[in-house]
Amino acid sequence: MSNPIPESERTEIEAAAFRRLVQHLRENNDVQNIDLMNLAGFCRNCLSKWYRAEAGERGFDISDPDAREEIYGMPYEEWKANYQTGPKQDHK
Repeated sequence: MSNPIPESERTEIEAAAFRRLVQHLRENNDVQNIDLMNLAGFCRNCLSKWYRAEAGERGFDISDPDAREEIYGMPYEEWKANYQTGPKQDHK
């Protein structure tokens, strides 16, 4: 039987897993947001909105472009110009 994870450690583990997910998405730019939405029900834009909302809950005001840059690793418009393929299918 495994030992229960203390809440303080759980938060660190969850944060590290989130960072790994974001890094994975940054490294796999060939995966389009529309594909993520169709397969998983969320995309990079969803993550940026969740990030912004959670920051807001903690009293931090982050703009939508800044939150997207946190997830994409670059300005969103730059990512779209470099990696988005096909017709524009932006998930709101």
